[in-house]
Amino acid sequence: MDKARRTRRSGPRTFDRDEAVATAMRLFWRHGYEGVSISDLTTAIGIAPPSLYAAFGSKAELYREALDRYGELPRALNTLVPLETPSATAAALLRRAIEFATDPQGEGGCMISLGMVQCGPDHAIIARDLAARRQAMVEAAADVFSRWLDAASSRALARYLLTVMQGIAIQTRDGVGRQELLAMADTIVDDIRRRYDAAAGRMAEPETA
Repeated sequence: MDKARRTRRSGPRTFDRDEAVATAMRLFWRHGYEGVSISDLTTAIGIAPPSLYAAFGSKAELYREALDRYGELPRALNTLVPLETPSATAAALLRRAIEFATDPQGEGGCMISLGMVQCGPDHAIIARDLAARRQAMVEAAADVFSRWLDAASSRALARYLLTVMQGIAIQTRDGVGRQELLAMADTIVDDIRRRYDAAAGRMAEPETA
């Protein structure tokens, strides 16, 4: 009787919401959406399932909050600025992407690239959300490269680089090391230098009277 009374008086277990989202982000980043169960989440956060649902509504809503938190991390695209040429800008982008993907403080790879590639109908909305986030990454990169290139070339280069970055995420998960990835990036940058820097230089030339 006394034990039951004390349990009722103790009330629901409280938790730090920001810390809970950060913990969920780590789990989803490491294992993907479908690789993380409600039990995994509640155990890691330290709350019961009813508390998780009361705070976040569903696993899907918690995942979206975790994605938003991931987007706040200092990733490569968040610090992308135009340098002297398209190839120099691409080199900086790829280097930052590789450093981020192989950072021992992280979970390896990219949460947005690896979170969900294939899924069942029940998760189609989440898959579309991830696809939209990846498209936004392309648009952000294209905007930077539009400093030198026309719209079609800017988008093509941005798409090319984001495809490479998704490959970097997968290679990192497969155990490929930073130095090997950087050597691969050098090859990519050489290709970009040949294909885009000359065109960028022509666009930058002032018109003659």
